[in-house]
Amino acid sequence: MTRRTFLKTGLTLGLGITAKALGLMPALAKESGRMFQVTKTDEEWRQILKPEQFRVLRQEGTERPFANKYDANKDPGTYHCAGCDLPLFSSDSKYDSRTGWPSFWKPISEKAIGTKTDWKLLHPRTEVHCARCGGHLGHVFDDGPPPTGLRYCMNSAALNFVPASAR
Repeated sequence: MTRRTFLKTGLTLGLGITAKALGLMPALAKESGRMFQVTKTDEEWRQILKPEQFRVLRQEGTERPFANKYDANKDPGTYHCAGCDLPLFSSDSKYDSRTGWPSFWKPISEKAIGTKTDWKLLHPRTEVHCARCGGHLGHVFDDGPPPTGLRYCMNSAALNFVPASAR
């Protein structure tokens, strides 16, 4: 371990402990250390996912805003996890947040998603993942519309859209 890695790890850990002690952790995060129903090796995921889907779902990447598949989609239907096909969001709860990513004010079911605290930007955010396969979907923020006040800001690469006419 290099000195830089040691210091970075110590700083992140110290910030986390301090934030938790001061009550600064995102209120929405339900820390999850559980196993998921669908598990695969990285090689198995690479065989079934496109490269961008693998980067987002399995490596917790983020796609570019305004340059993704579902931001402007207004068709009725359901958004499923691209990794395991679990229905996650309905077009009924989709809205234009003007952020460049598809945004929803609620999931189909609270059991469809899981959350954990994400420290990648050195401040806490609430990461959203698929409850079945653990795939990274995006983040949830508390600046959304009524009735929930939440904005589930998702990556299109993590989703597959199933039109209502296909059901």
